[in-house]
Amino acid sequence: MNAMTQDNLRSAFGGESMAHMRYRIWGETAKKEGFPTVGRLFMCTSDAEQVHATLHFKAMKDIKGDFSVTSGAGFGLTSTSENLQGAINGETFEFTQMYPAYIAVAEMQKEDSAVRAMKYAIEAEKVHAKLFTKAKEAVDAGKDLEAKVVLLCPVCGYISLTGEEDNCPLCNAKKELFKSY
Repeated sequence: MNAMTQDNLRSAFGGESMAHMRYRIWGETAKKEGFPTVGRLFMCTSDAEQVHATLHFKAMKDIKGDFSVTSGAGFGLTSTSENLQGAINGETFEFTQMYPAYIAVAEMQKEDSAVRAMKYAIEAEKVHAKLFTKAKEAVDAGKDLEAKVVLLCPVCGYISLTGEEDNCPLCNAKKELFKSY
C-alpha cells in the first residue's frame, strides 16, 4: 500500500476511534440531561464510528508495526446541545474535507480496499450529520429526539430512525442485520 494512503487511513482510523469514545461519553451526558433518545443516537453513532475504524484497520491488513497516529478531534464535555454541535462539526468536516481528499489520493494510487472503506464512511457521515442536526433542533426546543427506532447497519455505519428500509441504502445489507438501540 502506498505511504500516503497508509497515512490517511491511520489518520481516519484515529479520528473514528476518538469519535467512537467521544460519542459514548456525550451519550451518557444526554441521558443524564433527560434526552434518552439523543443518548441512544450518540451510542448508535459511536458504534458506527467503530465500524468505520474497523474498515480502515482491515484495509491496512498487510501493514505491521508501530505508528504515530495524528488526527483532529473535538474535545470538551458540555451541554447536550453543545455536544451535538461538536458532533455536527466533526461529521461535516469528515464528509466535506477529510474523506474527499483521502479518497482522491487512494483512487489515484489504485488502493481499492481503502477507497471502499472511505466511501462507506463518507456516505454514513452525511447521514450522521443530518441526524445530529435533527437532534440538536429538538434539544434546543427543550425536547428529546422523536424516533420510532434507532438502528445501525453494522456493515457500513448507516443509521435509520424509521426502520422503513428493506436493505441498507448505502451498502445493501439486509435489514435483519441492523442493530437496535
